[in-house]
Amino acid sequence: MDDLFLVIIEVVGTIAFAISGIRLAAYKNFDLFGAYTVGLVTAIGGGTLRDVLLDIPVFWMQTYLYLAVTGFSLLVVIVFRRVLVSHDKMLFVFDTIGLALFVVIGIQKTLAEGYPMWVAVVMGMITGSFGGITRDILINEVPLFFRKDIYATACMAGGLAYWLVGFMSDDPIVEQIACAVTVIALRTLALRFNWSLPVIKYEPEKNTK
Repeated sequence: MDDLFLVIIEVVGTIAFAISGIRLAAYKNFDLFGAYTVGLVTAIGGGTLRDVLLDIPVFWMQTYLYLAVTGFSLLVVIVFRRVLVSHDKMLFVFDTIGLALFVVIGIQKTLAEGYPMWVAVVMGMITGSFGGITRDILINEVPLFFRKDIYATACMAGGLAYWLVGFMSDDPIVEQIACAVTVIALRTLALRFNWSLPVIKYEPEKNTK
């Protein structure tokens, strides 16, 4: 049951992240192949780096499911492009859902390999964010991860929620739900109340001569 739940989470997260990538590629007027590539990289980038670091078989190389799911996501964007491409909030919705679910997957897979929780939190951040970083680089945007937007902080908060709930419950599904809800809630509240992290600013010295 737990394995099936994780597969469902991973598929839903893949769809969400793929749509976020394809949606941005469409906004930049990429062709179909370019849009599919951006969506695929967004969906599998974080998990690929995670599996390489954990020294386990890369997940998308074990089944064609994730390539097919990305193709389905491309079809969804083509059919509903007026709604998905023209509304900026759609990027936030799909990106946040994908982020939350992939943080959960990253943590769970790391713990299954016997690593301590602090490593799992880091791997959750990598799983959730690296695909989005690669996506933004491919479309020539400054990655959200490095902006003042609440992104990496939400990943970390989700990981800590997973950790804390683990002290109160032995049910991994409860821990996973707590993690995902924390990521989604923090990102939503940050958008609603315009929360952001402090920015390091450089102000050149004025020439007094």
